[in-house]
Amino acid sequence: MRVGVIQLNSGDDPTANLPHTQTLIAEAAANGATFVATPEVTNIVSTSRARQNVVLQFQADDQTLQALRSHAANLKIWLLIGSLALKTDDPEGRFANRSFLINPQGDITASYDKIHMFDVQVSETETYRESAGYRAGKHAALTNLENANLGMTICYDMRFPHLYRALAQRGADILTMPSAFSPVTGAAHWHTLLRARAIETGCFVIAPAQTGQHDISTGKPRATYGHSLVVDPWGAILLDAGTDVGAHVVDLDLASVQTARKRIPALTHDRAYRKPNP
Repeated sequence: MRVGVIQLNSGDDPTANLPHTQTLIAEAAANGATFVATPEVTNIVSTSRARQNVVLQFQADDQTLQALRSHAANLKIWLLIGSLALKTDDPEGRFANRSFLINPQGDITASYDKIHMFDVQVSETETYRESAGYRAGKHAALTNLENANLGMTICYDMRFPHLYRALAQRGADILTMPSAFSPVTGAAHWHTLLRARAIETGCFVIAPAQTGQHDISTGKPRATYGHSLVVDPWGAILLDAGTDVGAHVVDLDLASVQTARKRIPALTHDRAYRKPNP
């Protein structure tokens, strides 16, 4: 399987972001990718809820989703929209951070709402409270992609290995982790976390990322780490996209999933145990 990985520098205007995204997807498809993946919050990177309330849409009306569905159909590719920020009917006005898998006919075959919210203080000057603006998802997502099974997750989820173990034990061959990672935690943890998730599960990991300083009209400035990665089931890095915006392609040998799991069949070695006392 030839996979396209898109690295973006989205700003806070979905209309302006869309043509750049479409161009890079088409570039990956022209280079032979049959499955292309974009980063988290493909449609908008924004730190302002006021701005988001003005420009975001409900799923049924979202222009980015509609355009990328048509784009996938025109290119005849599978497309993972890493995630879109979308309005919801949440009583507190919170948005959804939702990933979509689109088939070559342009149909939505699966979606996933990010479960784990990034509520952290990275440093004295860098704090995130994702749960204030986004509602958490409640359901894991495992779906079929060509001749492989795909486990869909988003960014901060990668710090919760039990989610990936469950997906792998239920048949996932590929795990997607589209992200908009902080430069501070990216430099410290990004490569290690993604390699660990691949090694623990014997899965391919595909992690398209946002990168650079983002063009934001209102709210606090935002920068992201970049370094979109593809990791094989033995933990080898097949692609590191660095920090430039671009489209990359990499070939996956899906047979290596079973090869890695036969060498170390840890997914079949779970044992019951008592949890430690509080």
